[in-house]
Amino acid sequence: MPDLHATWLSRLRRQRNLWLDLLPSQCAVCGRWPGPRICPDCRARWAPMTQRCRTCAMPLPASATGCGACLRQAPKLSRCTAVLDYAYPWQELITRYKFRADLGLARGLGRLLAEHAEVREQLHACDALLPVPASDARLRERGFDHCGLLARAMAHQTQGSPPLLTHVLQRRHLDLPQHASSRAQRLRQLRGVFAVRPAQQSRLAGRHLLLLDDVMTTGATLDALADCLLAAGAASVAAVVLARTP
Repeated sequence: MPDLHATWLSRLRRQRNLWLDLLPSQCAVCGRWPGPRICPDCRARWAPMTQRCRTCAMPLPASATGCGACLRQAPKLSRCTAVLDYAYPWQELITRYKFRADLGLARGLGRLLAEHAEVREQLHACDALLPVPASDARLRERGFDHCGLLARAMAHQTQGSPPLLTHVLQRRHLDLPQHASSRAQRLRQLRGVFAVRPAQQSRLAGRHLLLLDDVMTTGATLDALADCLLAAGAASVAAVVLARTP
């Protein structure tokens, strides 16, 4: 017998998404009115499909499938998919969303993830989705969980999305700025930063997990998280990111 509660909940979510799509808005990139926050023309122009390394999402020539760095030392991630380059106009939009609390962008950015073929493939292959956690200090500073909100926006626009686990991981706050650090420095800084909550460890054992982050720079954060989850018993850890720095 079908789960009637789950069936009706799914229908209500689809109906809500249709209503949200009908609300008039203005494209955050080109200013078109009325239209979605990120219009189809801007998605087509500024978010082309790009050949990337399968495990670190670095842009590659069309004939290549892996970069030299990953061939020399394989990351902990089994796979990593990036939707965008962290460049114009996405750099400005992500800054507005993340640091200026323009939460109306979450649905548009989530749609970019949900409509990407490789992201959908990863979502259907995993057992659970985990947004990269923010520290308590960062949550108090921003007032919202930007990766958690982005993960929900993506999941709501993806049919058959896996369960979303938001309280499994905890993160210690780092005072050192990471944006100016090398990958080796970041890896040293991130030692012991992430931990699985003891009561949640059984939810990870033997499962194929998918991490979600907004911006990937060196990959050190995702690598440290993958190491933490694999040590907790996960079968594999992959990742999807909204944008990858060149």
